[in-house]
Amino acid sequence: MIPESIGKTAGEIWKYVNDNGPSTAIKIKSALGISNSQLYLALGWLAREDKITIEDHEQSHKVYLKI
Repeated sequence: MIPESIGKTAGEIWKYVNDNGPSTAIKIKSALGISNSQLYLALGWLAREDKITIEDHEQSHKVYLKI
């Protein structure tokens, strides 16, 4: 996976959470039709850029946008 596709997926995740509110990683993965690798690479990208907060949620993780 090349960095451009990771960045594109990160943008899609950011838009999804912006439009739908805080969401679990599983819900985001399903809604966007992406693999686990794509999901977690893109979440890492967003976390590194300080765009999101990730919290443990039941047996998954919940993703929140930073304001």
